[in-house]
Amino acid sequence: MKRNLSKGFTVIELLVVISIIALLIGILLPAIGKARESAKVTGSKSNLRQLGVAMHTYASDWADRQYSPARDNLGYYGSLDNYNEEVYGGGGSIFQGHPPIFFGWGAAGEYWHYPMNSGGSQWAINPINFTGGTAYFGWFRFPFMKAIHGYLGGRCYDPVFYAPKDRLSLAAAEPCMDDPGEFTAIEDCNPPIWPTYCWSPAALYNPQVFRNDDDGGFQDPWSLPSGFRVPTMSQASYPSLKTHMLEHQWLQNVEVECNPAFNEFGGVLDCEPYYFNHALTSKPVTLFYDAHVDLVGTHQAMLDDRRHRFQVDNDDWGLWSTDTPFGGDVNASPGDGGYLIEFGYDFANTSYHILTTEGIHGRDILGKQ
Repeated sequence: MKRNLSKGFTVIELLVVISIIALLIGILLPAIGKARESAKVTGSKSNLRQLGVAMHTYASDWADRQYSPARDNLGYYGSLDNYNEEVYGGGGSIFQGHPPIFFGWGAAGEYWHYPMNSGGSQWAINPINFTGGTAYFGWFRFPFMKAIHGYLGGRCYDPVFYAPKDRLSLAAAEPCMDDPGEFTAIEDCNPPIWPTYCWSPAALYNPQVFRNDDDGGFQDPWSLPSGFRVPTMSQASYPSLKTHMLEHQWLQNVEVECNPAFNEFGGVLDCEPYYFNHALTSKPVTLFYDAHVDLVGTHQAMLDDRRHRFQVDNDDWGLWSTDTPFGGDVNASPGDGGYLIEFGYDFANTSYHILTTEGIHGRDILGKQ
């Protein structure tokens, strides 16, 4: 009687199959990772488009003006002390110096604002502070206050203010998002956890503050009666080349998330990330004044700045100002002044977006190469 024998796989055949499967996994995993990263970039672009709509809607309600918590005539008084004395008569009220930034109402009816004391009132005046213990910081990092989030989801801690790739800020802010209030009484959420995105502070001053070198260079906003008067949206001379908002954190650096330099400097988070101008490979998702969204590389900004200096035949007149109190000689070694350049990851040497020459009249890039 003939017996049917079922033939199994040989060891060699099994090894071939396993090798093919391993090869396919090796091919697919990077593709899946790239797809996930691409989806996060798409999510960030969507966030910035929504923020752009909110900014333009706000402007349409306020005679084309951009948001600002500072009084238009603040520079007239010459200093915060003079303003406080003449307008408030001195004293120690919580509004001493200038009214604070309002974030909204908590779930239990609390009224939340920042700063919480008179000593920090510079926060509510300067888009970015140039001197003192709060230098480099300011309300340009606060696009989620009530005046703006009222045009979005109506909450300070809304996912639209945090890029999906920004793991550090998002992880810190997610518990705050569970509170149903416009703001939250959760202790770890106050002072506020800054969003991923920031405005261009130079574009929030009177353009005369960031004059180009041929016109006399940088001026202290307190030296101009209208130094703090925020420009209108339509004052952007190059709306497709002037950055409006961008991802402040350097989200491409996945190997080293925490910047050790901030341990001594004092960042907002316990683990402060590198910033967008801290690496040549950084390409933050960026919103422009014409409302288009694109990725702008730090390296591109540096090359455009150098090209502009060559075109105007003036090494002191670049796309970003090197004569602010922060300094910043682009011909010197990286880390010499500017917007915290010295805390960078590599040889990036730019303060585009933050210190744009001529403010809203200026440019941060020169266009596609």
